[in-house]
Amino acid sequence: MSSAGAGVQRDQAKLPERCLSDGAPPNAPGGDNMTDEPRSKVKILLVDDTPDNLVSLEAALEGLGEELVFAASGREALRHLLHHEFAAVLLDVKMPDMDGFETAQMIRNRPRSRGTPILFLTGYRNEEHLFRGYDLGAVDFLFKPIVPEILRSKVAVFVELSRTSHLLREQAAILTRQTEELQKTEVRFRSLLEAAPDAMIICRPEGAIDLVNSRTETLFGYSREDLIGRNIHVLVPEWMMDSEMTAGRALDRELTAVRRDGSTFPVDVRLSPVPAEDGLLITSAIRDISERKRAEEERRRVEEEIRELNVHLEERVLARTESLLESNEELAQFAHVASHDLQEPVRTVSLYAQLLAKRYKGRLDAEGEQFIGSIVKHATRMEDLIRDILHYSKLDGRKTDHFSVTNCDSALDEALAALRLRIEDTGAVVTRTPLPSVLGDGVQLTSLFQNLIINAIKYRSERLPRICISNRLAGKEWILSVSDNGIGIEPQYCDKIFGIFKRLDPRTENSGNGMGLAICKKIVARHGGRIWVESIVGQGSTFNFTLPKR
Repeated sequence: MSSAGAGVQRDQAKLPERCLSDGAPPNAPGGDNMTDEPRSKVKILLVDDTPDNLVSLEAALEGLGEELVFAASGREALRHLLHHEFAAVLLDVKMPDMDGFETAQMIRNRPRSRGTPILFLTGYRNEEHLFRGYDLGAVDFLFKPIVPEILRSKVAVFVELSRTSHLLREQAAILTRQTEELQKTEVRFRSLLEAAPDAMIICRPEGAIDLVNSRTETLFGYSREDLIGRNIHVLVPEWMMDSEMTAGRALDRELTAVRRDGSTFPVDVRLSPVPAEDGLLITSAIRDISERKRAEEERRRVEEEIRELNVHLEERVLARTESLLESNEELAQFAHVASHDLQEPVRTVSLYAQLLAKRYKGRLDAEGEQFIGSIVKHATRMEDLIRDILHYSKLDGRKTDHFSVTNCDSALDEALAALRLRIEDTGAVVTRTPLPSVLGDGVQLTSLFQNLIINAIKYRSERLPRICISNRLAGKEWILSVSDNGIGIEPQYCDKIFGIFKRLDPRTENSGNGMGLAICKKIVARHGGRIWVESIVGQGSTFNFTLPKR
């Protein structure tokens, strides 16, 4: 091994540390490529088996401000080339194990590094070396001792070439991506155009057609080839530009279109301006509105018929209303007379049954007394039922035009006075809050409270009956509530109990006739309100009803 080789071996441990150096900063003093803005550094590979030569090369090239990578052998240089790209490779010709020419051949054989510029460094001016080096793809030879300025200027050229090449590759990649995006955009645009339900025509401001979709062919009966280049006036003679469109605004118009066979049909045309590189384009979305026009015509015809029918209907309704009013009046009179006439014989039956029970008490057997008791009970129930039916039928007879300002507290007082004995007999406790004044019928409101309180007493539980009457304001109406602690109502029956003759309990001595809540519902409805119940079985019920705020 030569003394130079020995020097390489001795300093080999120092090389990796210098190989990781990034070199001088871009704006270092003495640099030839000083710029106002930082730029990415390019790599320069320095290959020499003599450490002193590498130090000399570093000193000569550090002014470039680029990244210098060092290799002490051809094999080490090849490893660097596997992982990095270099603007230039400065390669010593005479090296042990693998000389510069062998290294250059290996570099050229690898696709990744095939185009990397190689500058040979040699101390011998040998034409054979020159021929062999250039044959291996060398771009230049530098002879030792190397002049730093010459070395720096030559390497700077390759640095700029590398940077320019990298920039060109980036621009080419950008152009490729832009071209692909444009192609994708065009494909999407044409797909959307073809998928449009309307006929789509793109033309010039003067009307020359550039593009149509398949719906245009179907609608007008022309092929694409027939339409491209022709004027859109062939299809829509009234088509024209507008000053608003030049300002970028879209327009909608109803025009008349012409098919290839000469037939005409109404269309809705939406014109939209689209700026393009070669001038303004106009997109026309054309929709056949024949069905809509026919529907509008049919609707107008039907509306006219309806107007005529309404005139006759009003006359018929007026006549029918008068007839119904007469019938209702007759029905009310009949209900009143029938109820009045029914009450007398039922009262007579009840009276004689009571006399029989009193006079022959103890003279009849148990079955006879049971029969007489049953007659008395059912006659009394029939009398109550006839009275409630009469009351129910009279509700429609009282017109709302005689409504006056009525204090609900007064109506409640009258209801409680009428029920005093029943309340005392059952031990019921009634509590109340101040109630409002409303526009209504005092007699009917008294009946409303009376029926709700009777209902609370009648369907009490084993506990002492507690009844609470309260109210609250909700918007434009009062909500009045009658709450109890009775047996409650199952949810599925809460809407059914307001019907006529609807009772949820089996018929007992104290059960009602199914008219009380029906009367309540009718009274509330006549006052412009509504009634409902909220209940929990075993805990009690709350009957709520609304009355308009005065």
